[in-house]
Amino acid sequence: MSLQEKLEAGARQLDIDLAPPTIDKLLAYLALLVKWNKVHNLTAVRDPEEMVTLHLLDSLSVLPHVPAGRLLDVGSGAGLPGIVLAICRPDLQVTTIDAVQKKASFMRQAKAELQIANLQVVAGRVEQLKPVEPFNIVISRAFSEIALFIKLTRHLIAEDGLWLAMKGQMPQEELEAIALKPSRIEELKVPGLDAQRHLVFLPVRQL
Repeated sequence: MSLQEKLEAGARQLDIDLAPPTIDKLLAYLALLVKWNKVHNLTAVRDPEEMVTLHLLDSLSVLPHVPAGRLLDVGSGAGLPGIVLAICRPDLQVTTIDAVQKKASFMRQAKAELQIANLQVVAGRVEQLKPVEPFNIVISRAFSEIALFIKLTRHLIAEDGLWLAMKGQMPQEELEAIALKPSRIEELKVPGLDAQRHLVFLPVRQL
């Protein structure tokens, strides 16, 4: 099975309809990631087929649950899930941030080469970020424990905003450590991945 066939089959399993130009752009992003990863070690995943599952499809699994608006992806690394969301959702204004310069440089290169108009890349620490206006959605993929995630980004999120925490196993202990109760927790099924995935919804208004 080709990378394209694997991506298309996974998207169908997720019930996500991706237009051919979107598929092409996701594969171009993957090819760029593979190329940079040989030199800059952006991700521990080396095999392109595994990258389709562990990076593209894992990021796509949250796509149906992300509302429109201004989205911040914290500790984005190589742009996951932020760049994938920006490619698939032109209605999102996506900002990705990472403190590691080489990862931010890669994301800027991806933005330029793939012409992702709705993407902004920031190099730096999230607690020092001062946006012009707050974000409606703040998302993280294995960035930190939920309590620290909320603490570091509280100044960045709108009063009616939503934190989305992408997690592996159900983060019961992390949730018990915060005053904020999730409005829901969605169990995600990533095609080709035999591991637990959960998306925790934390509305600011419940603080």
